[in-house]
Amino acid sequence: MPSVLRIALPVPLPTLFDYLPPTAGEADVGSRVLVPFGRGKAVGVVVETEAAANVDSKRLKRALRVLDPSPLLDAELMATLAWAADYWLGAPGEAYANALPLLLREDKPLPETQEPVWQLTHAGRSALDAGSRRGGSRALLQTLSEGPLSVTDLDTAALGDWRAAARRLSEAGLIERGEQAPPTATHPSMPAPALHPEQQAAVHAVSEAFDRFQAFLLDGVTGSGKTEVYLALIERALAQGKQALLLVPEIGLAPQTVRRLRDRLGVPIEVLHSNLAEGERARAWLRMRSGESKVVLGTRSAVFTPLPQAGVIIVDEEHDSAYKQQEGFRYHARDLALVRARSLNVPVLLGSATPSLESLANVEAGRYQALHLRSRPAASRPPQVQIIDMRAQRLEHGLSPALLHTVSETIARGEQVLVFRNRRGYAPVLLCHGCGWHADCPRCERPMTLHAAWRRLICHHCDHTSPLPASCPACGSQELKPQGQGTERLEEALTAHFPQTPVLRIDRETTRRRDAFEQLLGRLHADAPAILVGTQMLAKGHDLPNLTLVAIVGVDEGLLSVDFRAGERLAQLVVQVAGRAGRAQKPGRVLLQTHHPDHPLLRSLLSQGYAAAAKDLLSERRQALLPPYAHQVLLRCDAHQRDTVDAFLGEARAALPDTDTLQIAGPMPAPMPLRAGRHRGQLLIESDHRRHLHAAVRPWAMRLAQLPGARKVRWSLDVDPIDLY
Repeated sequence: MPSVLRIALPVPLPTLFDYLPPTAGEADVGSRVLVPFGRGKAVGVVVETEAAANVDSKRLKRALRVLDPSPLLDAELMATLAWAADYWLGAPGEAYANALPLLLREDKPLPETQEPVWQLTHAGRSALDAGSRRGGSRALLQTLSEGPLSVTDLDTAALGDWRAAARRLSEAGLIERGEQAPPTATHPSMPAPALHPEQQAAVHAVSEAFDRFQAFLLDGVTGSGKTEVYLALIERALAQGKQALLLVPEIGLAPQTVRRLRDRLGVPIEVLHSNLAEGERARAWLRMRSGESKVVLGTRSAVFTPLPQAGVIIVDEEHDSAYKQQEGFRYHARDLALVRARSLNVPVLLGSATPSLESLANVEAGRYQALHLRSRPAASRPPQVQIIDMRAQRLEHGLSPALLHTVSETIARGEQVLVFRNRRGYAPVLLCHGCGWHADCPRCERPMTLHAAWRRLICHHCDHTSPLPASCPACGSQELKPQGQGTERLEEALTAHFPQTPVLRIDRETTRRRDAFEQLLGRLHADAPAILVGTQMLAKGHDLPNLTLVAIVGVDEGLLSVDFRAGERLAQLVVQVAGRAGRAQKPGRVLLQTHHPDHPLLRSLLSQGYAAAAKDLLSERRQALLPPYAHQVLLRCDAHQRDTVDAFLGEARAALPDTDTLQIAGPMPAPMPLRAGRHRGQLLIESDHRRHLHAAVRPWAMRLAQLPGARKVRWSLDVDPIDLY
């Protein structure tokens, strides 16, 4: 009897789709197939096959073609993705699509895994000798004069936007693409340093678990050498012929990390993140799938990389919120890494200087084994932290006299300073001193941020922009004044105050271009004074040996927030930013400006460290029955009319089972009720037991799409939300 294929298609519907097998080719579970869908065609993944007797096969369409000679997704990945779609209440098709690079979701043959190279032509060598090219073009010609290089090698060669230069030079016939990359494996150029006892103990504990699942939390202060532990574990996995996956939260951390891995390990390092060309991502994914490559470094989506010879999975900065997908299939890469490690029967190491409260609770419950790195072997001592009481002080663009004096002293010693402000733009509010008018976003009803360099007002919630008014639209006054400080205003103030010192601003505006982040950091001279002004992009993972002073401006927002996670995030941010200071031999110092110097969280954090602050926060969460001691599912929806939102949420609330195992908050407006012209609302479902929550919510989630109001709103479910906005 012919079978029926149950196929996951990349659409936001909570179901699989049934098709008859194609007339030619074997469609096994895990294979991609091309099928007719609606008025077009779609590429899906075969999830199940079942006998035609169980369905009405006469009404089914036939799949058009099998795209893979053998299943592209192995049994482990298929089982993990099925679990993930069920746990995060996602559409199965979106879950399976997330596991594939974009190029592999299309009706195209699999790309060759050999990576293309760029090489000089005869005309290119002549142009280089004649000096007829300048800037990035000349730099690329110079680099290729030493031999052909692969795309991956060029990505790590600190050439800035080399792709634009490559297009220009290729069109001019000065360089050309080669057929095959030269071998990139080399002898390690960086000898392994001797590990101190705490590092040795951590490496030994994890490597002892190489043939079984065990979750470890590496709790190491900033600068304690967590990366050396990662490298040593990857070396041991390679020595056994096994593969390693290393996740990092930000794309900005990938280039420096891949260079360090290459120099230390001497093997090709695959890289997977959203800034790569789709062909590069697909080739890297396929090389890991075949076992041709052994090490992959990537951001959130790299957690789906095939690992047929898995040895170890490592999640760096495990506390970082960037691991949570915030749209579409809302998975958490850290949690999925744990599930994959269990399925693959390998250890997983979560590393952080500021572990999430969820991970600390798992240590407390005995589910994770804690490993500690308490010392900074490369630094003379931990940075000295000082609170600056801003009350009754005369501030200069938000900077206190004590802070400016300390910056001046640091620069005079030839050292570098980081002024941290987690708010980009020039000022968060533009206010009329004549009548009190302020510039609000018409689509969000929130203040628009002034960007002085562009002479624009920009809403950081919906990206709505408007020109800077010459006078107050309400009263015609010329007294329009920026209120508050963003990184752009701090850059201006510090440049005026220290005109002889380079001031570099690093935020989303200055790092829009590819490789701009690396280029900005490359402008720092190791032994010369400089001032960095930046957002949380600078808070983690960057080693600047001459950076000895960190000044943290504007922490009070975190102290006053109504979000129950705000205290945890503020503590993590302060510790991570402070950890940039004094990472080499020079002692570091941290200045923390606040109007609330006696706040219990700050006092606990600065006097006893993050562990004590986290313990207090966990105690508060336990008493209040908040995550990680309770579990949440958040239904969000938005529409052009408030009544439409309220009607759907009312229907959703009525559809929930009446049980005393759930606590339900709402329907209610979202903390930000209007965004981008759409009214927003939410319904929060909580339970002390994850099992009870999912048992009630799974069937409810299937019914939501059938509610009368569901077609009139945009709605989504978020399991274990990391914010309630």
